[in-house]
Order: sequence, then C-alpha cells, then structure tokens
Amino acid sequence: MMLHIPAVLTKQQVAQIRHQLDHSHAWVSGQDSAGAQAQKIKSNLQIDVHSAIYQTLHPILSQAIQKNTLIRSATLAKHVLTPMFNCYQSLGAYGNHVDSAIQFSSDAGQAIRTDVSITVFLSEPHEYEGGELIIEDHYGSHEVKLDAGDAIIYPATSLHRVEPVTQGKRIASFTWMQSMVKDDWQRSMLFNLDMTILKLRQQLGDSEEVLNLTHHYHNLLRQWADL
Repeated sequence: MMLHIPAVLTKQQVAQIRHQLDHSHAWVSGQDSAGAQAQKIKSNLQIDVHSAIYQTLHPILSQAIQKNTLIRSATLAKHVLTPMFNCYQSLGAYGNHVDSAIQFSSDAGQAIRTDVSITVFLSEPHEYEGGELIIEDHYGSHEVKLDAGDAIIYPATSLHRVEPVTQGKRIASFTWMQSMVKDDWQRSMLFNLDMTILKLRQQLGDSEEVLNLTHHYHNLLRQWADL
C-alpha cells in the first residue's frame, strides 16, 4: 500500500528544521552509507548521523511520525528506525533500487526487518526541478512530489528511485519500519477496515454494527500480528 500522509510536520517545524539544515556543515556523501551496488547509482548528500545537528533534529521527526494516527494505522509499526536526512542537488539522483531487507536499530538494540519505507518532504515542490520519487508496483510507476511536511509511505519491497534534480535542492527525511503485520496486503486490509470503522463511528456512534466491525478488526490483527 502506498499512502500520502498530509502535514506530518507543521510548516513552522519545517521552517525550523530547514533553517538548521540549510546552514549546516554536517552534510556528507550519501555513498558513505551505501553498499557496493548502491554506490554506483546513488549521488546525494546526507547529514552525518554522528553530528550535533542530527542529534537535535532526528527526535523531531521520530516524534512526529510516531504520534501521527494515520501512520500508526497504516503501518502498525513494531519498530521505527531513527530518521535520516538527505539532499539532492546538481543532478543528484538515486537509481532504481530496493531498500535493504534488514537493518540494525540502535534504539531497539537489534536487527529489524524493513517492511515499510517513509519519506517526509522538507522542500516545497517549487523549490526544485526534477527529484520526483518514482515508486513501482504491480499497477505501474507512481510519481511522488509532495508539499513540505507531507509524507509518503510505501512497501520497502518496492523498486523505487529519485530522479535527477536539475535545479534547486530537494531535502527530505526518510526511515523504515518493521510492522507487526509483515504482509502488505494484510496491512492494507486492516487500514481500510480501521478507516471504515472510524467513519461509521462518526456517523452512528458505537452501534452494534460498528462494534461488530471493531471485533473483526481486532481478531484479524490478533491473527496476523507478529509480536
């Protein structure tokens, strides 16, 4: 499931984060964190995870992601990796790739499976040309270029790329999650059911029908969740 999540960050938060990133000297080559295959197709900058600015900014993204109700419902996250920051400029791009299946979480103190990818845009679309996130699935290629503060979540199994930035800077934050529900189709079904229950509760309150649907939701989650 691919889902646009609006206003994960407020415009004020975006402005505060961008002010620090735009004046930071902690940018390093994105190839430093890339594997041998990715180094051939990755050309961007990333904030050094050992820098003071990184320690200041990543909690803002972590808190925003973890408290967002749509993200919680859609991902059913068990673990969330610490968000990182990247910048594409001067024809910087990242060719077709699939994210690493397993990554180490310093917060959890263990390796986690990356089920869901998330990108939070920190540049407005008019600030740069090119730089579209292209996500491929069974239904074709999807071009993503969102307002600053908005996020896109999508299966980490997806083949995806960032097109070359021909003008300006494309700045974003990104991370991965291990979901309690490994299967993307099952997560999508649970999310759609959860959203339907929410809408019906607004219309009907806690009617017998709504309670029955809620019962089914939790029994499906109980059946599919891997804790």
